[in-house]
Amino acid sequence: MTLIVLNFKTYRESTGQEAVRLAQICEDIARDYSVQMVVVPQVADISAISKAVKIPVFAQHVDGVGYGGFTGHITAASLKAAGASGSLINHSERRLKLAEIDASIVACRAAGMKMIVCTNNVATTRAAASLGPDYVAVEPPELIGSGIPVSKADPEVVTNSVEAVKRIAPNVEVLCGAGITHGEDLKAALELGSVGVLLASGIIKAKDQRKALEDLVTGVAK
Repeated sequence: MTLIVLNFKTYRESTGQEAVRLAQICEDIARDYSVQMVVVPQVADISAISKAVKIPVFAQHVDGVGYGGFTGHITAASLKAAGASGSLINHSERRLKLAEIDASIVACRAAGMKMIVCTNNVATTRAAASLGPDYVAVEPPELIGSGIPVSKADPEVVTNSVEAVKRIAPNVEVLCGAGITHGEDLKAALELGSVGVLLASGIIKAKDQRKALEDLVTGVAK
């Protein structure tokens, strides 16, 4: 089943009650088009959203620390208690060092949460896959928010990442990110070997978010 992960970032259109409304739209799309939707709101909105929808809710970041004196950090245990079932790790807007990525993965695994590690090229994808997350999401940072999909601008980074991941960690799945907006972008990402996409502004900033999602999944849902 095609996986669509929608990162809410910190846009006005996906904060607070707007975040809950958007998550409900995503749940409708998942049901009506038989795709798997994951929503990724800000930490403060996780609890309200997880109570409003049954689709998976992921965090935008998790720190590799446990209980104790870690003021300002976000623990996997607190995210799980709030209703999150997974987290992004190492998004281009929240970069981590390799040791920190590993610690975040270990923390998620201990809490029984899923992990999507974001990467920007084949080399970092290979390194991330070796740590054993559930997914790696390939997103060249220069294309994020550009409206130019990586599947068109640099398709080899996707195909080569898929090949590298399958060689190192066959159980790790690859997502395609950056510039994904239209149905043809999603279709191209799937044809390159990914199992789905990680997207954000193309949907969040759309005048009609529901229609934007419907346009994305029509013709590729299965």
